[in-house]
This record gives sequence, C-alpha cells and structure tokens, in this order.
Amino acid sequence: MTKPFKKIAVVGTGTLGAQIAMLASNAGYRVIVFDQQAGAFDAMMEKLDADIRTKQIEPFIPFDRWPACRQRIKQIEDLPEAVKDAELVIEAVPENLERKCEVFRRLGQLTPPETILATNSSSIPVSHLEKSSARPERCLNLHFYMPLHGMNMADVMGGSQTLPEVLEKGISWVRSLGCIPLTVKKELLGFCFNRVWRAIKREVLYMWANDFVDFRDIDRAWMKFTGREDRYGPFGLMDSVGLDVIYDIEMVYYRNSKDPKDHPPEALKQKIDRGELGVKTGKGFYSYPDPEYLRDDFLSTKD
Repeated sequence: MTKPFKKIAVVGTGTLGAQIAMLASNAGYRVIVFDQQAGAFDAMMEKLDADIRTKQIEPFIPFDRWPACRQRIKQIEDLPEAVKDAELVIEAVPENLERKCEVFRRLGQLTPPETILATNSSSIPVSHLEKSSARPERCLNLHFYMPLHGMNMADVMGGSQTLPEVLEKGISWVRSLGCIPLTVKKELLGFCFNRVWRAIKREVLYMWANDFVDFRDIDRAWMKFTGREDRYGPFGLMDSVGLDVIYDIEMVYYRNSKDPKDHPPEALKQKIDRGELGVKTGKGFYSYPDPEYLRDDFLSTKD
C-alpha cells in the first residue's frame, strides 16, 4: 500500500496520543510528538507498557518491536518546530473545546497550507474546531480506541467543508496503520462506536452512583456476557482511559443535549477531585497495579 503521508506530528502525548505515535512509527512513518513537558512521551509509554503487561493483554504491536518504534519517535517541546513540515497533524490534547480550538488556531498558522489537521477528540465533531484553523476543507476527525490494547480501529469523519480527497486520505492512513476505519457518513456527536460506548457508560455510571449495583458486579456481568473473561468490564475500561477524560467526554454530551440525565454523576467528580483517575494514578474504581478483575477469584461462583 502506498503511504498517503511521509511525516506526521502528534500534538499531545497522553494515553491516546502516545499510542497513535507508536502506530505510525510501526507503519514506517516519520513521527514527531509535541509536548511541553520533556520526557512526557517516554513516561507515558512506561505507563502503557506496565498497564498492558499487568492485564496480560497481547498488544497490537508485539513488545519486541516497541524499542525500535519508540526510538524512531522524536519528542519536541517547541510547537512551531514540531509541526513545521508535517503533512498530517493530529491533535490529541484533553477533551476541552476551547483548548482544542486554540490548538487548531495555532496549527493553522504554523503548518503549510496543504497540511491536513485532524482531531483525536472522543466526542467533539471537527466542525466545532475547523473555523479556528482557517482551512476547514482540510480538517477531519480521526478518533482511535486504545490501539495498543488491541482495539485497532478508528472513527473517520469529515467536517462541514472537508474535501472528499482529504477524507479518503484519512481512511487510507488508518488502513496503513493496520487499523479498521469506521467511516461516519455525516456528522454525529460521538461518531461510531463511541456513540455506543457512551450509552453504556451513562447507564453503568447511573447504576453505580445511585447504589443500585456494585460496580464489580456490573463488570462481572459484562465479562461473562461478552465472553471476555480475560479482560475487564466497563469500569475497568474507564480506569484505563482515565476518569478525568471520561468526565470531560460526558460533559460534552451534556452540554450538547442540556438533558440532566446526561450529566455525569457527582460521585464521579468526587473521585476525580480525590485524585482517583484510574490506572495513571494507581487508583480509580480499582487499585493498580493489581486490580481485582485480574484475580482468579473475581468470577468465582464460590462464597
């Protein structure tokens, strides 16, 4: 397959930004990551490595290829230098509309006119960001789902003025990474699978926050029903994503609908305020690095 780009840049080295960079490096692209904090990419990769090994997941990129992939990725702490000649730039900063608009504004100023600008937002349509870039015809959504954990798929969605060839390049690039492109034919908040995942999150958080069912039993039910007894349920997955990220995403849906039922529960906000963000802080719904759902007796039928 002919590669649609030669050099890409990823802005942000959080849980997904780092994984996108690894996918691109593994596929042979020249990859630059931007983060103002020196060593941020390496620190995140160490956390991802520990998380995947703890959960005994077979990673999408085999562990023996990680060192070479990481070595080919260069972190730069200066944004103009990081993106100056990139053909595709993916924004992967926290789920905050104002912050993402500011990133798109700067990228529109700093990159060549032909550069494609994409957002890895988990919920925000690129049409909400495209105006800031001053090149709406070259903007799109490219949202990935924890690819190193084996979820090798990505939503691809255009904005209000995205050129057909830009959308096709996005689809081609996702395929070149070994991922499945989930093409959204017209704008939809939450895109493809995240829309489904969002409905699950809302229901399980409601059940937990209102003390109907213990979160562990919800995860047990999910693990048995899906046949994924070697993985985790919705609460374990939210811990992996980061509870602060989950809260921000749910607030996007709430601000869009204004429906009180869509507001994330106060109990979730309280966990975040206590610093219980999930895997990255060592405690979320579960405690890490030895979460209960990985123990042999988690799905036991014995008292």
